[in-house]
Amino acid sequence: MEDLKISFTVPQTPSEVFEAVTNVRGWWLATLDGESADVGDEFVYRHGDLHYSRHRLTEVVPDKKVVWLTTDSSINFVDDKTEWTGTTVTFDILQKDGLTTLEFTHQGLVPQLECFEACTGGWQYYIDSLRQLIVSGEGHPDNKA
Repeated sequence: MEDLKISFTVPQTPSEVFEAVTNVRGWWLATLDGESADVGDEFVYRHGDLHYSRHRLTEVVPDKKVVWLTTDSSINFVDDKTEWTGTTVTFDILQKDGLTTLEFTHQGLVPQLECFEACTGGWQYYIDSLRQLIVSGEGHPDNKA
């Protein structure tokens, strides 16, 4: 069971990448409900009636790592609407040779889940939005829940 993994490398510093990751409004949902920067922060993501998920930051290591636990979810286009509940989203930030690599892992989002294909496409879009936020200062988040 292979967890979803996406990575990219940019010339920006680990600090710039970390700041973008914790600015969830800048790359995932502009109207985010909650906070997304410090351990214990919680936020809710909504994509219309299709997707709801609540996340709690469980680990924040400045310039190195951010971890979210999905504490609740409702994905309305699959039979088991709670497929994301209990999964973990990790952003590892690594620096080498003046470049910074972001390694994104959604642990528990595996090919055996009904939402895997659609959720993979969604994450690819939003991780590209995060990359755009890092390199240009402007991501392409959803504008409304």
